Amino acid sequence: MRMPADKADPSGAVSPADVFEAIHGIMHAHRSQLFRTSRDGGLELAHMEHKVLGFFARHPGATQTDLGVHSGRDKAQLARLVRSLRDKGLLDARADDADRRSTRLFLTPAGQAAHDAMRLQGNDLADRAFAGLSGEECKALAALLSRVRANLDAATGGG
Repeated sequence: MRMPADKADPSGAVSPADVFEAIHGIMHAHRSQLFRTSRDGGLELAHMEHKVLGFFARHPGATQTDLGVHSGRDKAQLARLVRSLRDKGLLDARADDADRRSTRLFLTPAGQAAHDAMRLQGNDLADRAFAGLSGEECKALAALLSRVRANLDAATGGG
């Protein structure tokens, strides 16, 4: 973990805030590199657009309301994201056969191709990020992060 020299604890102790800062830095670097890779590959998708595509890839036919429940994002932000993906030809909206007021969302073939490309790029980036760590180290890190997430969920009453 990189820390500015003036903030480093001479004893080597690391606070929980330092760990969160390191996690934040890793996620920022991950998002930045993934965006750069996707842009260089011809995909102009923002981070949240990629996340929305992933949701509908895993839940074909879900609604924008389903996405809101899953993500916790506000309706206006989700409406803009869905509209952007539809305008780019990556999402298709179809009226629900049982309830014409409800719209079901599906990836288009171009959306599926974009999602697949982003997933491959993400997997490649993850492999590079974890190079040199053993399977046991990855397993231990995942277990520790799972405990941190459980603590956060318990403190806030859920995800």
